[in-house]
Amino acid sequence: MPRDKKPKQEDSGGSWLTTYGDMMTLLLCFFVLLYSFSSIDAEKFQMMMEGLQGKLGVLTGGKTIVKGSLIDTGFDAQNPSFKEFDNLQGRISNYIEQEGLAEDISLEITDRGLTIHFTGKVLFDLGQAEIKGSAYPILNKMSSFIEGLDNDIVVEGHTDNWPISNSKYPSNWELSTTRATNVIRYFIEKNGIDPVRLSAAGYSKYKPLVNNDTEDHRARNRRVDLIILKLDEEEGMNDE
Repeated sequence: MPRDKKPKQEDSGGSWLTTYGDMMTLLLCFFVLLYSFSSIDAEKFQMMMEGLQGKLGVLTGGKTIVKGSLIDTGFDAQNPSFKEFDNLQGRISNYIEQEGLAEDISLEITDRGLTIHFTGKVLFDLGQAEIKGSAYPILNKMSSFIEGLDNDIVVEGHTDNWPISNSKYPSNWELSTTRATNVIRYFIEKNGIDPVRLSAAGYSKYKPLVNNDTEDHRARNRRVDLIILKLDEEEGMNDE
């Protein structure tokens, strides 16, 4: 006599729980990924970690391939050259404040070094490259700040976008270059700065600080920049 077949056992529900668990895990991973994209600035995080590792002695030496102000001015604050620029910036800032020159002279520490921005009107008449007599005391004071340094100095001339064309300056290229050169000559001839440390460049209208869309902006772009180079910047220039 054949045996009776056992009735099939009903599904207890375990299979759908497995599928449900897999789906929840995938959703969790998806939202974690979205959160990571929205909350982490990878470049800043990398710069911070590299700067911190360097100070902890994790790196063997050399220069990081990431150049940024976070490393240069933050984690590198113990660098002697940075301290020197910081001190120099403070002394020049005090002079600017005491003489009421804040509208005409400003300072900026960049990857290249300490930049002193002079508006064109404090050094020159409009469209001219001869240094004004009223600018002599200012340049003499700046010379006293830089004469004791070992750093090289670059003087850069800049103009606005208004064209100039006359027998003396056929274009803004000649005007900007002549202005920078005249400042260099003043430092050499009147203040005895070593010519080996000095160089001049003119950029015409092509490196503005702001757009040339208003008269105030054009006035800001008509300027001379005196840049006190960092030592590693000097090495890079000498290698070229």
